[in-house]
Amino acid sequence: MPITPDILLVLAVLFLVVLFFVFEWVRVDMVGIMVMVCLPLLGLVTPQQAISGLSSNAVVSIIAVIILGAGLDKTGVMNKLAMLILKFAGKDEKKITSIVAATVAVISGFMQNIGAAALFMPAARRISTQTGVPASHILLPMGFCAIIGGTLTLVGSSPLILLNDLLTVRGVSYEHFGMFSMTPIGILLVISALIYFIVFGKWILPHCKVGEKRGLLSPLLAKTYHEVGEIYEMSIPEHGFHEQCLSELQIRSDYACSVLASYNPTTHKRNVAPRPEDTLCPGDTIAVIGEAIFINRLAADFGWKISPEVTVFADDLAPSNSGMMEGIVSPRSQLVGMTVQEAKLRKKYGVVPLAVFVGHEMIISDLSELTINEGTALLLHGKWSAFHQLKDQNDFVFTEPLQGESVREDKAFWALGCLAVTMFMILVLDIQLSISLLFGAMAMILGRVLSLDEAYRSVDWMTVFLLAGLIPLGLAFENTGAAKMIADMLMNAVGVPSPTVLLVCIGLLTSFFTLFTSNVGATVLLVPLSMNLALSCGADPRVAAMTVALAASNTFILPTHQVNALIMRPAGLKAVDYLRAGTGMTILFMIILVGGMRLFF
Repeated sequence: MPITPDILLVLAVLFLVVLFFVFEWVRVDMVGIMVMVCLPLLGLVTPQQAISGLSSNAVVSIIAVIILGAGLDKTGVMNKLAMLILKFAGKDEKKITSIVAATVAVISGFMQNIGAAALFMPAARRISTQTGVPASHILLPMGFCAIIGGTLTLVGSSPLILLNDLLTVRGVSYEHFGMFSMTPIGILLVISALIYFIVFGKWILPHCKVGEKRGLLSPLLAKTYHEVGEIYEMSIPEHGFHEQCLSELQIRSDYACSVLASYNPTTHKRNVAPRPEDTLCPGDTIAVIGEAIFINRLAADFGWKISPEVTVFADDLAPSNSGMMEGIVSPRSQLVGMTVQEAKLRKKYGVVPLAVFVGHEMIISDLSELTINEGTALLLHGKWSAFHQLKDQNDFVFTEPLQGESVREDKAFWALGCLAVTMFMILVLDIQLSISLLFGAMAMILGRVLSLDEAYRSVDWMTVFLLAGLIPLGLAFENTGAAKMIADMLMNAVGVPSPTVLLVCIGLLTSFFTLFTSNVGATVLLVPLSMNLALSCGADPRVAAMTVALAASNTFILPTHQVNALIMRPAGLKAVDYLRAGTGMTILFMIILVGGMRLFF
């Protein structure tokens, strides 16, 4: 096939896109917009094709699934999932990464990988916040395993879904593959990816000096309230202590500490921000904040045991659920003139007053009789949902933006129901992915899990425009004949290869195409070519076709795959990060794929 001016143009555009990705001259979404505009101006695609990416099944699916994930996060479902993962993995980075990545990989085997990644992303980000593990160290392995998970079943990815429809060559239809025909190879690929990140993660993941874990106080407030201390978990023994209310124990006045929460293992009652009249019983576990010297004295005097870390209240007191804020009493506050005890901040708002700053003096130990005046600064601890309610009362002006958001736990079952119906539509009714996901997103909004404005804000438009711009680039490759020319050149170059060399060539060619074109387009183009070449070499054409469908998931070295684009901003990744981690993953994928095809087929 002759090289035409259009082919040279589209190759030049591709070269420039890669340069923009690598050197980051402009943001990646701007690269997508530039491609969308330049291709029709160069006559490589029609204007309709240039903007077709904005309405493509992939882009619409991404928008819808992000809204679904935001709804699940808004109701606290993803936080529960995050805590479940932390229960098994603790704070070990390798365990966290492996559990999250493996779980997403398995889910990707039965639903589109972009959906699995998007649904798990809020939980992964919460885990990052609560453990201090950098988000990139969780999201990048998760993203790669989401892509690889599509190789586990016949419905795991679009190329595999299409595969059986393409098994006809030279007028002969070949036997169709079963649901789990490729599962052994898929399992090997997932396991190899997990091992790859466990062994080489230290070198291939982005270097981060610190994680995203927030301290109890921001650096600004820590200078003022440095004497507040840390949160400790303490257990009250079954014997040697009789039931008493908090006011009788005088923990604040005697030890400059505050009780933030209590838990009774018998009644399973969990009390966050307990009131002075609430009681502590033998066997209870409590969370207390204070300086270490006073915490140790408190434990010694009462015979309580200090736990090495917060476990019982890990969810309640996690930075994603609660924290500390400084509130300045406003001139219109109904609290002006009241004492701290009369204000009943624990009972009315569910927040615990920890310290008061008046003039240049900070008071911690005895707050109950302190009079609240206009301009008094109070350091408060509570759940973010409580702070949002308190903000609406106009009693306080907070000195920093609230770190959390109100959680609509009462909508959790509705959100899970929306997800379940969406999955039923996709897997059982076989309704198109984008329509099914849009239905779920619509149900979230109509069910008041999210407001329409919140749904719009949840969408990462950088991802949307990046993918919308790359889709017409794939169309330009097909329109100009560049894709077919490259495929023909490679096939002519290899001549009559051995079966192993044939599979390597097919895998490399497919991997190259899926970096810049849609995996569906690459599959439709390369399956007939590879099957014809296999027949010419005396090899099994079904094996060649399967190799194409599986290799279409070998796309890691650029943020062009939907999943890679999705995690790019939340993980704080750059194009070079994909190149560093993806190069080894691409090579490993090829080795496992070719070896697995030779072993099982």
